[in-house]
Amino acid sequence: MDIKAPDLGVDSAEVSEIMVEVGDVIAKDDNIVLLESDKASVEVPSSAAGKVTKISIAIGDQVSEGMVLIELKSADDSAESNDDNTAAEEQEANSTNDVEPESKPEPAATESKQSESAAKPAANAGKATTHALPDLGVDEAQVSEIMVSVGDTVSAEQSILLIESDKASVEVPAPVAGKIEKILVEAGDMVANGQDFIVIMASSTDDASDSESEAPKPQEPAPAKTEDKSAAKTTGEPKQAAKPTNTDTAASKTEGKLTEAQVNEKLVDVYAGPAVRKLARQLGVDITQVNGSALNDRILKEDLFAHVKNSLTKQKAAPVSGNPVSSGLPKLPDMSNAEIWGETETQDLSRLQKVSIPQLNYNTLLPQVTQFDLSDITETEKLRGELKGGMKAEGIGFTILAFVVKATAYALTQHPRFNSHLSDDNTQVILRKSVNMGIAVATDDGLIVPVIKNVQDKGLKQIAIEIGELAVKARDKKLSTKDLQGASFTISSQGNLGGTAFTPLVNWPQVGILGVSEASMQPRWDAKKQSFEPCLMLPLSLSYDHRVINGADAAVFTRYIATLLADPRRILI
Repeated sequence: MDIKAPDLGVDSAEVSEIMVEVGDVIAKDDNIVLLESDKASVEVPSSAAGKVTKISIAIGDQVSEGMVLIELKSADDSAESNDDNTAAEEQEANSTNDVEPESKPEPAATESKQSESAAKPAANAGKATTHALPDLGVDEAQVSEIMVSVGDTVSAEQSILLIESDKASVEVPAPVAGKIEKILVEAGDMVANGQDFIVIMASSTDDASDSESEAPKPQEPAPAKTEDKSAAKTTGEPKQAAKPTNTDTAASKTEGKLTEAQVNEKLVDVYAGPAVRKLARQLGVDITQVNGSALNDRILKEDLFAHVKNSLTKQKAAPVSGNPVSSGLPKLPDMSNAEIWGETETQDLSRLQKVSIPQLNYNTLLPQVTQFDLSDITETEKLRGELKGGMKAEGIGFTILAFVVKATAYALTQHPRFNSHLSDDNTQVILRKSVNMGIAVATDDGLIVPVIKNVQDKGLKQIAIEIGELAVKARDKKLSTKDLQGASFTISSQGNLGGTAFTPLVNWPQVGILGVSEASMQPRWDAKKQSFEPCLMLPLSLSYDHRVINGADAAVFTRYIATLLADPRRILI
């Protein structure tokens, strides 16, 4: 038996969710598919009981009236169920007689049959007319949103009211074009079929076209009519005076019908109209993360815009905010019991430490790896010793760090991927044309990272001068905002503090950081002399973002820096 799509009221609608699987045994009126158009989101029930043998549609397909949705192996009473369907359709046709007579060519005949003739569109322009709700397909539904205000000018078929039942969310269109004179319902009201809901002063353009527009009028609330067939079975079910919470509603609708994966997708767990859902998809917003501001937490377009604005504001403010970004760690246990925890004392973090926490928390999101290497700086240290006297006479501190900065900057020009950033959508690498080197400086308040700009164009002497100047400004708390911005790569040197190696943290949005530990004399095998020779070895630790940098490339890059440091003359070639 083929189960076909009912009258959708539109040319086609999109399959948003399939609620059954092949092999499922379903009862008559069990929901089988969720369809979405620009006007409504409707669950379509099965018109017969049986076992699902084939699903003829897929999510994202466009379906129209009469298209086969699924195939059933009919139950024994299929003939009886078909008779019931016929009877139900006849009853449905009778229940919509307040709308269908409008399709007759003679409005006067319709008005003679209808007790609510005053609620039908006026034939004369400039006359305020009260209009009634179309057939909702259920005994009553709730007004979720009123999309117009008194005084607004609307066009025919413009959505003016959002009605929600347990089965569907339906936007009710304006029956005629004109000016809103009075709105007879409020958000939260429970309304029924044929109830007066709005007074419109018809525009002059409707005078000649009212009789022509009457014919297709039953199609305007067609999403509700689709709902009529899908929701007819609910007439015997108890109605709720108020809509439950999103979670409760979703549970009641999906219990026993959706797979676990479909439940997790939360396709029907939020209150939002089709237009809002479509806008969310266009904006790339996960609608389940948006807080609704309308009745029953319904999500409006304004809520989507506010969510996007809030997200962008947080992303922009987080690096400089004094409020820590959540690290995802659980709360500390209660330490008030001295017998268990002993005595405690609370100390405030420094302002610098507080500001650093959000940036440090980003490291939980980066897949970091650290590559270790050693550089033989014996000859470089000899050169530094020869030059430092003259530098000192000029008031310049000439440490091995100047060589490390110069060698690393040169290496970055040869391996530009280490001097880059990953784009927000993870599809591109943004290469920096200049090397702005961040230099970590330890202060009494904590670690701070001033930046030397355009290092690739500077010599050892100038680099040494700027390292000294930035270090003094950092310790005297005189660094400007410009001094701290724009780094493309960072070096963290522990100098003579001790230690053999460490794993520095990548400073997002950079993709790499070089850690330098204390140099030490170590025996190295000299193949020419066939003996061990004492060498001054400098430990290097390169941490990198594995999304951008491969392990092999990191090993080559670290070895390249080690080679340059072993013989600085290579930089001059």
